[in-house]
Amino acid sequence: QVQLMESGGGSVQAGGSLRLSCAASGYSYSSYSMGWFRQAPGKEREGVAATHSDGHTKYSDSVKGRFTISRDNAKNTLYLQMNSLKPEDTAMYYCAADKTRGPGYLVRYPGGFEYWGQGTQVTVSS
Repeated sequence: QVQLMESGGGSVQAGGSLRLSCAASGYSYSSYSMGWFRQAPGKEREGVAATHSDGHTKYSDSVKGRFTISRDNAKNTLYLQMNSLKPEDTAMYYCAADKTRGPGYLVRYPGGFEYWGQGTQVTVSS
């Protein structure tokens, strides 16, 4: 059974940083695409970043240059380093996994992720 558990969310001021973590279990972690999507109240799900063990990584235009996704296959853990945070980054952030689709597709179509966690809230104040 696939389990994804996010941590690291919180409240920061604009310009600040946060690091999200996602502990994965119950599947062959290294063979899946892993990523993050976010959803703010009243808004559609938005793909943030995704990566695969083959090195392919994709970011949304809204976070490129500010966020960095990384994965530690030995620890079955996914990270999202978020720098230069903006109020528009405020949302619930979800860790997600998919066995068949690549990062480019998943960032563009975050509904394509097969599994996701409960989410962690990120709030950025101006």
